[in-house]
Amino acid sequence: MSSHFVDAVERSIVLMRDNLGEQLTVDDMARAAMFSKFHYTRVFQRVTGVSPGRFLSALRLQRAKSLLLSTSMNVADISVHVGYNSVGTFSSRFTRSVGLSPTEYRRREGVLRTIVRDEPDGATPATGVVSGVVSGCSSTPLDAVFLGLFKSRIPEGRPVSCTTLRGPGRFTLGEVPEGTWYLLCHALGTVPGEDGGVGPEPAAMFGCHGPFRIGPEQALDLVVRLRPARLCDPPMLVALPDVRAVVTVRRARWGGVARAA
Repeated sequence: MSSHFVDAVERSIVLMRDNLGEQLTVDDMARAAMFSKFHYTRVFQRVTGVSPGRFLSALRLQRAKSLLLSTSMNVADISVHVGYNSVGTFSSRFTRSVGLSPTEYRRREGVLRTIVRDEPDGATPATGVVSGVVSGCSSTPLDAVFLGLFKSRIPEGRPVSCTTLRGPGRFTLGEVPEGTWYLLCHALGTVPGEDGGVGPEPAAMFGCHGPFRIGPEQALDLVVRLRPARLCDPPMLVALPDVRAVVTVRRARWGGVARAA
């Protein structure tokens, strides 16, 4: 993808981030990117893997997650702050995407004990296997890696299969239902501090493979290459298990993967 297109999409994402409480239209976003509405929508989909509207919705929920953990604002005020006219609509979408209600997300400080996978219906065989290797950047040691199979490019809702690693290496995701999936990977990397030690906050790393289709009893072996997260990467919405057990004490004080989202 041309850097010109990526830069244009990122300009529109900055507009989204700066105006989450406003009723932005695709025309507004296209003007920020300096494209026609039709061309902008097509380019945005190619760069991010999702439509502008879905990306904006994900950014709103991401901001809501941050506000629930970092402020004392009530849920109704947060819903208005991130652009929802109905607190009921906000709460239902938040719960569906994150896996916890806004109130429960705040109470649990943004983390789950475990992720409950999305159970396939009886007509969908769950006999596939997706395995492979996660490779990171040599300049950024990885502390914790989350991998999940999702129905779309946005990591939201329940994955059909997932795992957490202590760093780069091999993984296996079993009992994968027949279907088309995205393998999405989010990781925390160690950032050197100015004093030569460890920086105060981890670096967010991202990797994606897909979409790909898997059939009954089919096994795929993939390579997922992690890179620093970019502005045009869809945000991690699903709440994750607390990974403080697999990272350093200093990372634990920062709060885990879920708070990076």
